[in-house]
Amino acid sequence: MKLRHLEMALQRCKGFEKPRAAWEQYQTPAPLAARLLYDAFLHGDIEQKTVMDLGCGTGILAIGAALLGAKKIIAVDFDASAIRTAETNAALLNVDVTFIMADLSVPDAIPALTEKVDPGDTVIMNPPFGAQKQMVHADRPFINCALHFAPVTYGIFNAGSTPFVEAYIKGRGKVTGKIGGTFPLKRSFAFHTKDVQDFIIEILMIMRT
Repeated sequence: MKLRHLEMALQRCKGFEKPRAAWEQYQTPAPLAARLLYDAFLHGDIEQKTVMDLGCGTGILAIGAALLGAKKIIAVDFDASAIRTAETNAALLNVDVTFIMADLSVPDAIPALTEKVDPGDTVIMNPPFGAQKQMVHADRPFINCALHFAPVTYGIFNAGSTPFVEAYIKGRGKVTGKIGGTFPLKRSFAFHTKDVQDFIIEILMIMRT
C-alpha cells in the first residue's frame, strides 16, 4: 500500500465520541499517522511484525499497522469509550486488532499488562504531550512500557522533546531517528480560540539498548 492510499484509508476512522481535554484526547490526524507508520514500514518494523499501539485512542495507528501487513496488532487504552470507537473503526476498515483496556500510568502497569500480552517487535504510540497540568510527564509511563515491550518504538512527541527523551532513556535506549512535522489540532473544546492550530511535533524512533 502506498503512503497516499494509507492516508486516505485512515481518514475514514472516526474520532473520539466525547473527547476529554483533561486526558488530551485528540484524534491523531491521518496524514501524521500515515507518516509515522510508513517510516516504520520502510524500516522493516511493521510488515509481518507483532505491533503494539500504546494509548491507542480510537485506533488509527493500530489500524494503519494492520493495513501495512502487521502479523499481529495489540492496542491498549484506558478509556472504554475510545476502545469502542476503535473497534468500530477496525471493523469499518476490515482489519483484525486486539484491543485491551489498561491504564499505563499506574505503578504496576507493566506487570499487569505482561499478564495479558507477550512482548512484541514494535511499539507505535502518540502519548500525551503534557499540555494539561495534570498530564505533565504523562509520556514517561508510555516510554517505560514501550522500552519493556519492544526493541523499537515510533512515537509522536512535542517539538523539542528529543533531549528530554534521550536523557530519560539513557542506559535503556537511544533515539536513532527523528522526523519533523505538524499536528493540526481542530477546535474541540470551548477553550480553543482557533478553528485549527498547528503544533510542531517530532516523530522519534527509539531503539532499546
